[in-house]
Amino acid sequence: MISIMFSFLHKKNADWRRLVSKCLFLLTLLLIVSTQSALAGVNDDLYDGNIFVVYAGNGSLVPPKVTLAQSLAEHKPTVLAFYLDDSRDCKQYAIVISRIQEFYGQVAEIMPLNIDTIPAKQSYEPTEPGYYYTGGVPQVVVFNQSGEVVLNKQGQVAYEDIDDSLRKVFDLLPRTETTQLKRRSFNEFSSELAK
Repeated sequence: MISIMFSFLHKKNADWRRLVSKCLFLLTLLLIVSTQSALAGVNDDLYDGNIFVVYAGNGSLVPPKVTLAQSLAEHKPTVLAFYLDDSRDCKQYAIVISRIQEFYGQVAEIMPLNIDTIPAKQSYEPTEPGYYYTGGVPQVVVFNQSGEVVLNKQGQVAYEDIDDSLRKVFDLLPRTETTQLKRRSFNEFSSELAK
């Protein structure tokens, strides 16, 4: 009799374990199926973090160390780069701004500005970034030592265009009369974008 009772309890215990394992399996399956993908990439308009850290390998660019007003007051050449973290074009363009900083970061202010941080106002002063923003990203504005705009272009402006403007600002030889500098790759992603 006792053995029949233990047999019955053992069978009941096995059924209980089987039921719990089936419920856990179904719950896990339900969570996997209902979870949306959180993947973003360089070829989409999804937010996946600061683009200069993620795609250019250069988190030192943001936030800018000085304001536009301070840079202009110091008579320092300045490069403004308007961007959005959730823009495919800006993600692809981040490496160009990083290259500008690589070659001119010691002598010019490189200021990437997320347009979401520009306060909405009716009008702006010439010492405020909103004064130069034209409504699209990416956008690059280059100032000389006198605070005059020497380049203001929207879209994926070629590195060579920005470099040519800065060569004029610093009174350097034109690109055609100097040897081309090669950039060293510091990570796999940035080396692919630099090509």
